[in-house]
Amino acid sequence: MRTSVPIKVLAQMSCRNLWRHRRRNVMLLGAIVLAVAFVLLANSLLRGWQAQMLDTVVANLTGHVKVLAPGYRDDPSIQRGFELSADYQPAVPGLDGWTSRVRVPGVILSERDTRGVQLVGVDPAQELQISFLADVALEGEFLASPADRRVLIGAALAEQLETRIGRRIVLMTQGSDGRNREAGYRIAGIYRASSSSLEKVFVFTGREVLQSLLDSEAVTELSIRLTENGQRNQAKDVLQRQFSNQEASTWDELEPMAASMFRFVDTAMLIWFSIMMAALAFGLVNTLVTAVMERNRELGMLRAIGMQPGILLLQVVMESLMIVSLGVLLGIGFGVLAVHWLSEGIDLSQWTAGIESYYMGSLLVPVLLPYDILRVLGLSLLFGLLASAFPAWRAVRVEPLDAMRR
Repeated sequence: MRTSVPIKVLAQMSCRNLWRHRRRNVMLLGAIVLAVAFVLLANSLLRGWQAQMLDTVVANLTGHVKVLAPGYRDDPSIQRGFELSADYQPAVPGLDGWTSRVRVPGVILSERDTRGVQLVGVDPAQELQISFLADVALEGEFLASPADRRVLIGAALAEQLETRIGRRIVLMTQGSDGRNREAGYRIAGIYRASSSSLEKVFVFTGREVLQSLLDSEAVTELSIRLTENGQRNQAKDVLQRQFSNQEASTWDELEPMAASMFRFVDTAMLIWFSIMMAALAFGLVNTLVTAVMERNRELGMLRAIGMQPGILLLQVVMESLMIVSLGVLLGIGFGVLAVHWLSEGIDLSQWTAGIESYYMGSLLVPVLLPYDILRVLGLSLLFGLLASAFPAWRAVRVEPLDAMRR
């Protein structure tokens, strides 16, 4: 005689079996909740790092897409510049902001010291839309226009030069004819950025002023910021058609190290999740195998009265999925609460010097994506299902007569 059991009855039996060993199952449930919550929180921190990495690279004068003259990256001089019409407006999809710059290597001299820097001629209104200058703490005044003859320097550089706002400095660089040029400028403001390396490298002045010093009407770069990172390749193709004699490149082509770290985050999340779930699956297998061994007599009686092996297997799998599902849902809930609790960010300012090379700022804000929640949910249930396979196989192999003799 074969006995079929309705799903509702199987669910009731599974709940009763779980309740019979509630102490052990509560411990297992707690482990699942903690693991899932911790994985979700860790994922959100990694996502936060990834978002911060992208924002840092884009804001550090790179943009999502940049147009450069051929050879400029190997020889960044005004001779590698290109002409841009005064009424040019980029027509690219997802445009958030844009600017053209003159960026050349140079030397800055104060009364006390001399340093090598990057001289950047900017249009202040456009620059504030797309670069890190929009987020700096500024002492003094910002540049007023592309014709402003003053300069903006970083706090770390001002400290090295032992200078301050209102003092005069001298800028030296190579002009369009290959000869050295120099001119005196007054410091309009001192900026404090998220990274001291930015403060030491970039010296800003008006774009027209730097063009006049270099005796050239050319710009060295056109930088584009987009609303979505996924639109960068499409924007690159549009710009490459517009500037057929120049080179359009995306941020990941310009910053390959940052791009590798950006892609590594997704792999790290999957590896970390797999390690945690493998450990939980091991604990789940041990718990279910123990439960099956303790119920050998009961399982043998069920087989003896005609319960099909498939029904018995389904019951054991159902018990596993019940406890895993409850643990995953509670874990996701606690994980979301933990992310909300840290929504104002984690202060990393005391490690700023060490984390700048990882494109991190002084504040790490977790980012929780719906996709990550769904992935944790789906993969956790899959691990739970796989973990129940061996205990279910043990339950099906119980021989009725052997089990009833015990």
